[in-house]
Amino acid sequence: MRDGHECDENDEEPPGRPAPGGSPADQIPGILRAFGRQLKRFRLRAGLDRPAFGALVGYAPKTIAAYEQGRRVPPPAFIDLADEVLDAGGVLGELKEEVAQAQYPAFFRSAAKLEAEAVELQSYDTHMVKGLLQTESHTRALLRMRRPLLADEVIEERVAARLARQRVLVPANGTLFSFVMEESVLLRRLGGDQVWRGQLEQILSVGQQRNVEVQVMPLDREDNAGVDGSFTLYTRASGEQVGYLEAQGRGSLVTDREEVRVLAVRYGIIRAQALAPRESLAYIEKLLGAA
Repeated sequence: MRDGHECDENDEEPPGRPAPGGSPADQIPGILRAFGRQLKRFRLRAGLDRPAFGALVGYAPKTIAAYEQGRRVPPPAFIDLADEVLDAGGVLGELKEEVAQAQYPAFFRSAAKLEAEAVELQSYDTHMVKGLLQTESHTRALLRMRRPLLADEVIEERVAARLARQRVLVPANGTLFSFVMEESVLLRRLGGDQVWRGQLEQILSVGQQRNVEVQVMPLDREDNAGVDGSFTLYTRASGEQVGYLEAQGRGSLVTDREEVRVLAVRYGIIRAQALAPRESLAYIEKLLGAA
């Protein structure tokens, strides 16, 4: 059993209940409620109560209840196993990708889908390391800094989701990545010295992949086209580009062709103004050596 105590079959919680430690923007996504209903339906069809089903899949009844009520995001391994054990014929498995999207804050779900589908991603960051480059320790430290406070359960779900996103970085996927970050991003020792060093080492390692370019925008530059703030550009296989802006727990997609064109031009100028990729990695190595 993974955690918790036995949960009564009739302890259903009202739909739309905010996730623990979350905000109204993080209310239970419809896909989690739909998955939960299907899971319960197949479990009851199999003649299993929660303890019996939990014993078969290795999860506590309390956890099964949370999945059926849409209060927690079930991991892919659980979905595959549940589909097999309950003889669901792939019905549960087909929902796996959509369920996975529910791990992200509501404002980021559309961007997460674009990120997974993009053939090219270009990112300019001014305040923190891009999620795709973050270490587990750095991510956890950032989430613990959130105010209002996030529940430990929510933090761990989001850490797992952020790390899962990094699968797109594998060169075999064929996606090209360009990350430009302000020098100040690298200088902020968020989480402490050990976490900071680990984060620099991670950026250095990923930046050496042949499908990834990392560039640093020095603080002493007299010209910086990125003074308006962070943004990301996603390029789909069709060639269409979509922009994404995020601040203060709010995210917005930029789809207007002229606005996207401006972001693309701006990004090109930012790249030209920043240190070259080789110079940038050398700078990060220097930071590590001096620490």
